[in-house]
Amino acid sequence: GDAFASGGSAGYDHKGMGITARGAWESVKRHFLELGKDCQAEPFTVVGIGDMSGDVFGNGMLLSPQIRLLAAFDHRHIFIDPDPDPAVSFAERQRLFALARSSWDDYDRARLSAGGAIIARTTKSITLSPEARQALAIEAETLTPQELMRGILLAPVELFWNGGIGTYVKAASERHADAADRANDAVRVDGRELRCKIVGEGGNLGLTQRGRIEFAQGGGRINTDFIDNSAGVDCSDHEVNIKILLGAVVAAGDMTGKQRDQLLARMTEEVAELVLRNNILQVQAISLAEAHPQEWLDSQAAMMRRLETAGRLNRELELLPDEEALANRRQHGLGLYRPELAVLLAYAKMTLYDQLLASDLPDDPYLVQDLVKYFPRPLRKRFLSQIEGHRLRREITATLVANSIVNRGLGEFVGELAEQTGWSTATIARGYIVARDAFGLVPLIGQLEQLASRIGAPRQVMLLGEARLALAQGTQWFLRNLPAPIDAGAAVGRFATGIQRLIDALDQMLAAAERAQVEQAIARYVEAGIAPEMARRFASLPYLCPASEAAAAASSAGVDVLDAGKIYFALDASLQLGELRQLLRRAGARNRWDRLAIEGLHEDLVEEHRRLTLQALADAGLRAGLAAPIEAVTAAVADWLRSRVAGLGRWRRLLAEIESQQSPDLAMLAVAVRTLGGLNASDAAAA
Repeated sequence: GDAFASGGSAGYDHKGMGITARGAWESVKRHFLELGKDCQAEPFTVVGIGDMSGDVFGNGMLLSPQIRLLAAFDHRHIFIDPDPDPAVSFAERQRLFALARSSWDDYDRARLSAGGAIIARTTKSITLSPEARQALAIEAETLTPQELMRGILLAPVELFWNGGIGTYVKAASERHADAADRANDAVRVDGRELRCKIVGEGGNLGLTQRGRIEFAQGGGRINTDFIDNSAGVDCSDHEVNIKILLGAVVAAGDMTGKQRDQLLARMTEEVAELVLRNNILQVQAISLAEAHPQEWLDSQAAMMRRLETAGRLNRELELLPDEEALANRRQHGLGLYRPELAVLLAYAKMTLYDQLLASDLPDDPYLVQDLVKYFPRPLRKRFLSQIEGHRLRREITATLVANSIVNRGLGEFVGELAEQTGWSTATIARGYIVARDAFGLVPLIGQLEQLASRIGAPRQVMLLGEARLALAQGTQWFLRNLPAPIDAGAAVGRFATGIQRLIDALDQMLAAAERAQVEQAIARYVEAGIAPEMARRFASLPYLCPASEAAAAASSAGVDVLDAGKIYFALDASLQLGELRQLLRRAGARNRWDRLAIEGLHEDLVEEHRRLTLQALADAGLRAGLAAPIEAVTAAVADWLRSRVAGLGRWRRLLAEIESQQSPDLAMLAVAVRTLGGLNASDAAAA
């Protein structure tokens, strides 16, 4: 119909919404946050490419009242304001943005600070004021327009905002011809020369990819253009999919074209919110990966190799490091840079999308809830049947699931797990969906996203990492413990309530020492600015998989989930299984095989713990005392172990010996887990 990339005759006007600039500004805010600054509340310096009549530049330079725009240029003029007043300059930029076909020449020169100027690019020679030279750190007094523009690009400011057309930054190793933009050869600079702290890419192709990587190698904060300005494309996708939906409604006579247009207009800001959330999640995912450079490098390298083998990736073409470069980075404690991580994120999403679309996953009735949330709220109830029958339902669902997995930092995890286990991508995605929803992590992570400015980027990324770990472990747990094929809806219904009950009652389950550790974690989070209830949820993340174990044991034994939880955690304390888990976590994995061996030992430990839990639950005497406080239950379980379980003494001696070692090796840990498997209750079912 009338939907197309830039907004149809009745649709979403990208410039009016400012959607592309708003999406890129989410990247800018993230960069500033990770530098310890709130760019919406604290003044910061900017240079840029573009003018206020442009969509991306104009909208971008109105997204914070704290902007101090020192200089900018477009194809007509060069703008200089050495010491701008944020409020005065913001108001003048607003005026220009509202003025049809404005240029920098329309800027009220009375509002410029001392030494400011508006200069036509046709000027042959420019004498720069002392104030401008100081602000831009330019030594020469007289320059050509091209020299001044180069000076602006190299200014020591906080933000370089690209909202124009052209390629202005390359790498030192590249020729100007590599940038494929002859018009700007005289202006272009190298990434390593940039003195800004952040680059925001509202426009396309402002830097070559090598230029981005070179800037990032020097400590600059940058993503890529396709990450920063993705909101425009995303908004067009939403418009098309909404118009397909409403087109069927209009065709059926249930709505007039005029009513449709009015509804589209009313939903504008919510569509923007849905789009911007993707921008927020993508840059968070890149930050999460950036925070684990060495820890994740092997998985990222393995992903690149898998994509190459499948013919999906050309590392040389995408400027991703080859094996020699990866080895060098390992040696120097380095990982991938943000522009490289952005490329991998894109490939992870595209690959997952293709694999999921080719499976039956998008047809799962349980995922209708995800599909519905793609659309603005006014459509969800009123047009539910049309949403369910949307002709791009499968494509939208596959996109949503792929985004959900990759935006949580699990792009490499899926392929690695498939390679290790033989599970299909769709099967792993189902396990992920069950873990995500049974653990209730979407609302929790959503709340965390709103706290970034209050608690700081490092703590937020750390908590995002904890949530990612819980999701990864939960995905594997459900894949190993649910019958195939997984019925996601039934599994979430079976586990979610029990897990939540156990998490809510953790203080009734844990031994005193472990309970104290949880309370200390809660106190740290509260002190950092997290509300007490949310702090409790984050402190409980490591207990989500144990809660799943206890819930499964309760189901098998036919007992209440809290009773099973008490036995499960009492056994954990009595057998000191937490100490063994810590040893497994600390075991140095020298290579992929060590990592697989450690994961296998952890799985065996979980299975033995569950086996002993079921044996203990079969003891009527133990069950009779489960109403008592956890200390009494733990004492009863310890007595049961001493009186009913053979091999307990050997287990305790072996664990003590291992703990006395500075660096227990995998062989010792394997013996410990095997010894745990030898513990067996005699006559465990007796009254």
